[in-house]
Amino acid sequence: MSFIKTALAAAVAAVALGGLAGCAETQPSIASDFGIAVRQDLAAQIADPEAHYGKTDSDGARAALAQERYRADRVIPPSAIGTSKAGSSSGAGPSQ
Repeated sequence: MSFIKTALAAAVAAVALGGLAGCAETQPSIASDFGIAVRQDLAAQIADPEAHYGKTDSDGARAALAQERYRADRVIPPSAIGTSKAGSSSGAGPSQ
């Protein structure tokens, strides 16, 4: 009786493993554009590793003050944000 139980357990295990093998991919599918951003960044750094982008309006002292205000919960709120009226139209044709 022990041999039958062992053989049955082995058969069940073989069927279970065979069923799981059907779920595995043999060839992983990777998108054709996988890694393009990394390659573009690498090419840009190789072309000019110390690129300079003109004068900026900030410096280390201003950044440190901003960080300290953030840490102390005294952030300066931005000025009022609104929509621009320059060049806007309703899209219904020329205004009269």
